[in-house]
Amino acid sequence: MAVSSPSSRRVRHLCTACGAESPKWQGRCPACGEWNTLEEAAPREQSRLVAGRVRPAAGAASVGDALTLDRVSGAEARRRPTGLGECDRVLGGGIVPGSLVLLGGDPGIGKSTLALQLARRAGRPDQPALYCTGEESAAQLAMRAERIGCASAEVAVLPETDLDVLLATVEQRRPPLAVIDSIQTVYDSAVPGVPGSVTQVREAVARLLLCAKASGVPVLVVGHVTKEGAIAGPRTLEHMVDVVLYLEGERHGDHRLLRGIKNRFGATGELGIFSMGEEGMAEADAPGRAFLDEGSLGIPGNALTVTCEGSRPLAVEVQALTATTAYGLPRRTASGFDLGRLHLLLAVLEKRAGLPFDRADVYVNAVGGVRLAEPACDLAVALAIAGSAGRVVLPEGCVILGEVGLGGEVRRVRRTEQRLQEAAALGLVSAVVPAGHSGAVPAGMRLHRVATLGDAVRLLS
Repeated sequence: MAVSSPSSRRVRHLCTACGAESPKWQGRCPACGEWNTLEEAAPREQSRLVAGRVRPAAGAASVGDALTLDRVSGAEARRRPTGLGECDRVLGGGIVPGSLVLLGGDPGIGKSTLALQLARRAGRPDQPALYCTGEESAAQLAMRAERIGCASAEVAVLPETDLDVLLATVEQRRPPLAVIDSIQTVYDSAVPGVPGSVTQVREAVARLLLCAKASGVPVLVVGHVTKEGAIAGPRTLEHMVDVVLYLEGERHGDHRLLRGIKNRFGATGELGIFSMGEEGMAEADAPGRAFLDEGSLGIPGNALTVTCEGSRPLAVEVQALTATTAYGLPRRTASGFDLGRLHLLLAVLEKRAGLPFDRADVYVNAVGGVRLAEPACDLAVALAIAGSAGRVVLPEGCVILGEVGLGGEVRRVRRTEQRLQEAAALGLVSAVVPAGHSGAVPAGMRLHRVATLGDAVRLLS
């Protein structure tokens, strides 16, 4: 008597509401919490990927042709510039044919606008880019295209959410760029669950990836960001794609930051700066000055530092405010700066510099929606707090660089010379740097070398 394998005997239970899978039947779905939605499904058929296509694993397996890397030509995978220099900077020079790019961001931040502008620049009248919209009708997309100057023959619109239709259209037309806006609206009738569910999103991305590799068409997928800051859908979604881009910034502000989180074809951590206007996304004229307001630097508690986003030095204004509190537990708030790092700097200021903050609320803000993630900005934040507490204005035209240790020592930071060159280009004439810095000094700039945080605080007096 034949005995079936454990994998063939296992029964799957799928939720009809969210598409989640459970190893056993339950009255309530553990994923979405809905009652009586789990139903039995046939065991998943084993499959394998052959030449970019999924084929059932029945019969004898064919032997693949393996080539040594010196015989593989990379000419077909050369980057294609997008026409937006800031976007090319984040992508590493352009978009790679056959790649799957995920563009995430908060609602209303400008993802669809940027995707439409990229499609306009990638397409040609004889071979237009394909814009697949599931959230707008063709007429609604045309209204937005007319506003930002993208209503042209270079873009073909497909208002469709059926995944099979989208893939067939891409295979037939072979556009220079295919945009899927958004992945949460794509639906596969062969997969259980509603559009946007975990199962639907995962299946859609997997099939789009296979289509991109087999056809050589670069695919740009737009995804929404949840309250936790992750792209909606399974966390593995970011591991399945080739490139992950995040569009950030203040929704009601002018500037938008395009940040590269993952890039299989280039470096990560690069930052592109755009300005949002009536005609869509435009590259910032002077990215180094995008977040500067010279009039606000003469206020106690405001300091200037230079942070490095990828290979780009970026001048950022740090604002700090201290206020006496009548409550026993002072408040600490940070925007664009790590709150745990703020607690650490306050402890060092109290222990090593003798500044008490046990009866003061402390607020720290990085202007323009920039995130100060590197420790090179520690000294600027600490001096901004000290300046606000003592109501002292920092010297005019001064930039502050340095990492602060638990012992109160000021440590050297990477690429100090490049940061100083950027500060000099902005017209700054002095800098507070770690005592261990021994690199070149820009012409006309005066350095204040400090070994400890206490030495830096005494510069304010």
